[in-house]
Amino acid sequence: MPADVADPFAPPAAPAAPAAPAAPAAPALSVRVRPRGRTTLLIAAAALLGIAGGTAVGYGVQAERPPTALPALSQAELAYPATSLPADKVPAPLPASQDRQVRTDGDLRKLIMKRPAGWSDDKDTDWLIDGWVSVDDYARDYKNEDSQLEYLLESDVRRIAAAAWKKGAHRQANVRLVQFRSGEFAEASSYADGQRSYMPSKENGAGNDGDPVKGSGSGRYYVYPVDREPGYMPSYRARAVMHRGDIMIEVNMFDTEPISKRDIRTLAERQLELL
Repeated sequence: MPADVADPFAPPAAPAAPAAPAAPAAPALSVRVRPRGRTTLLIAAAALLGIAGGTAVGYGVQAERPPTALPALSQAELAYPATSLPADKVPAPLPASQDRQVRTDGDLRKLIMKRPAGWSDDKDTDWLIDGWVSVDDYARDYKNEDSQLEYLLESDVRRIAAAAWKKGAHRQANVRLVQFRSGEFAEASSYADGQRSYMPSKENGAGNDGDPVKGSGSGRYYVYPVDREPGYMPSYRARAVMHRGDIMIEVNMFDTEPISKRDIRTLAERQLELL
């Protein structure tokens, strides 16, 4: 019998066993996530409490201790003699001609140089009264009058002495000594530096770096370029700015004719000699 033909006498095949039911799927477990950083916070809090507690205990222990006596004060031998020097060995005080403070504490007007030969006092000035200039009158010479006045007052200006002269029909000159409070040498120097700082400017100054005044340190003198306006005579000007101790020195010259460097330099050097 062919293999692919069923035997008719064969017993019936046993029924197939039913498939076992599939096992139910295990339920998903619910996992609780632990908050992050909790351990760190607990550790930090514990450390903080430990430090605070330790500090409190330390202060308490220190407070219970008896005060410790300070060591006795001591010093080396005095640097000056225990007894005064004999009268014949005491150094003589500086003469007024060498003691700058004695000289400048007196009548400041006496430190202005004498009127140059060929010049006369200019009595037409309204800003000069008996050789003195008020601070507000002095500040009026500047474009920013209010700022200039405020600066001078904040810098502890003491007084301003001045003199004004004239020569010929149009030449004028003046000297102004601006003194600051005793000991404020830095203010006079700073003020002079500030005045010189804008002189190279063509708008507000002379438009050049000027020339040094001999023996003045940082003092300089300047000759301005001529100022011409239609309908007016030409205007010439020169200026010197220096300082000595607590005094700022300013020398000015004006004319309708050219002013030479020698003219302003001579007046500046003569004024400087007195200080």
